[in-house]
Amino acid sequence: MKKLTRRRFLARSGLALSALAVPAVFPKTLLGANQKLIMGVIGCGGQGTGDMNSLKGSGGVEYAAVCDVYASNREKARGMNGPGCEAYDDFRDLLDRKDIDAVNIATPDHWHALIAIGACQAGKDVYCQKPLALTIEEGRAMVTAARRYDRIFQTGSQQRSDDKFRYACELVRNGRLGKLERIRTAVGGNKQGWEPDTDPPPGLDWNMYLGPAKWAPFNKLRFIWDFRWFYDYSGGNLTDWGAHHNDIAQWALGADEAGPVLIDGKGAFPTSGLFDTPITYEVNYTYPSGVKLTCSSDGNGCWFYGTEGEIHVNRGQLSSKPAEIIQKPTGKDEVHLYESANHYRDFLDCVKQRKRPICDVEVGQRSVSVCHLGNISIRLGRPIRWDPAAERIVDDEEANRWLSRPMRAPWHL
Repeated sequence: MKKLTRRRFLARSGLALSALAVPAVFPKTLLGANQKLIMGVIGCGGQGTGDMNSLKGSGGVEYAAVCDVYASNREKARGMNGPGCEAYDDFRDLLDRKDIDAVNIATPDHWHALIAIGACQAGKDVYCQKPLALTIEEGRAMVTAARRYDRIFQTGSQQRSDDKFRYACELVRNGRLGKLERIRTAVGGNKQGWEPDTDPPPGLDWNMYLGPAKWAPFNKLRFIWDFRWFYDYSGGNLTDWGAHHNDIAQWALGADEAGPVLIDGKGAFPTSGLFDTPITYEVNYTYPSGVKLTCSSDGNGCWFYGTEGEIHVNRGQLSSKPAEIIQKPTGKDEVHLYESANHYRDFLDCVKQRKRPICDVEVGQRSVSVCHLGNISIRLGRPIRWDPAAERIVDDEEANRWLSRPMRAPWHL
């Protein structure tokens, strides 16, 4: 039998994961120059183990624990860390460990909030994969927990640590395009597919995998990569890739604590199969400045258009019309954005220095909110008006009900 600690009793009762719990006092994890950061990974698929290896490769990190509901994943991850690493099938066991300073979270999206909030309450710093949360309400609860428990929290939207994306945003901020008029982001379409339900593979705790999501029989399309095409677990490419490219649009606009005010989305949904996110879509956003952002399923990348030219940026790509826009470096007295050469190293440095990283949880919340609002408008089939300060849809209580999602008992925020 597993040890029934007070934390485990409360968690089993559904009471320990409230972002409004009484704050506890934890060490700030101020590490000496040669002291290793002890970490755990929760979610040990390809993204989780990739993040784990990148964090270890950044130096000064040791993994003491891994956790996954699928035995194959967790045993593989444990084997990547040596004999002293423990494996768990329940994230709460890992969070009970007093020796763990920080965790990286790479589960499907519907688990991010509960695990990250629990980690903050347990005194752990957090590196959490994008998209930050399944809903806008869950994302706000994650920000609240990180602030309440004084935790360092990096969202895994790593394009913020890419020099081409940073430079493009600096050029926009410094008026190199003249007056910015519109932005286009392309994030790819979603899929249509069907497979019959089957029994779960050996070693998979399917009930725990579903967790707060509504019950569904096992289907391999709900598991591993393809979970992205179900609203129960994610939001399609609009949240998956949108949390990258729309994050860059927000950065260029200086909207890291703001957002659009009008959202008008349209999409074409699958006509057969299991997936329920739209195959093709286009969302038009209007910001308070009058700048228009169009995010669509057509292609991949970011484009900025102004009265004096345009810039295109993507991974490994940066170009402009006219070409000289990107050829003149930003000057000493111009706007210079937070510079990070490595997203993982930035997180580790910020843990040591106790400062907010380049893609802090608030940044992750605001950027994924843009994506969620697009999905809400598409699903409602009509435009919505957004109040970024209140984080509410204006004069539309039907639409506001989409800001949160019921959780399957006993899980709740």
